[in-house]
Amino acid sequence: MHIRILHERDAQLYQELRLSSLKVSPDAFGSTYEREVEFSLETVAERLKPTSGKFVLGAFDGSDSLVGIVTFVRENSLKTAHKGNVYGMYVAPLARGTGLGKLLMLELIKLARNLDGLEQINLMVVSNNDSAKQLYLSLGFVVYGVEPNALKFNGQYADEDLMVLKL
Repeated sequence: MHIRILHERDAQLYQELRLSSLKVSPDAFGSTYEREVEFSLETVAERLKPTSGKFVLGAFDGSDSLVGIVTFVRENSLKTAHKGNVYGMYVAPLARGTGLGKLLMLELIKLARNLDGLEQINLMVVSNNDSAKQLYLSLGFVVYGVEPNALKFNGQYADEDLMVLKL
């Protein structure tokens, strides 16, 4: 298993796993399958392009299948550039329970620590996603609030826990 920053050439693999994540766990993400299935491969490739403050990590299994993804985006305004955000964390069902999620997050934290002036990493997690919350807590994230009714999909609301890791 190996983890690396994804690039434009990985757009097809990324899109397949991302769409799968939105089907398997629709309540865990702010976006929807219906929205993202319309994205062209060019759009996906552009979104994958790493910059000094944004990257997508991919985890590959022994047969080089993409089985995990997570996105980091640094805030870019003068007053918020000390913060970065985690989005779209997902591990395919067959790769769960292997420690892959922890490895992805450890790599993200390592890369984020190398960004000059970055002081904290924020994320939001659906409040009833206990396994994800346990992972983040084990990495040193702390809950600093709850947003009630943060997501609404098919008439159902979900709260989100707001979490932060001070670097």
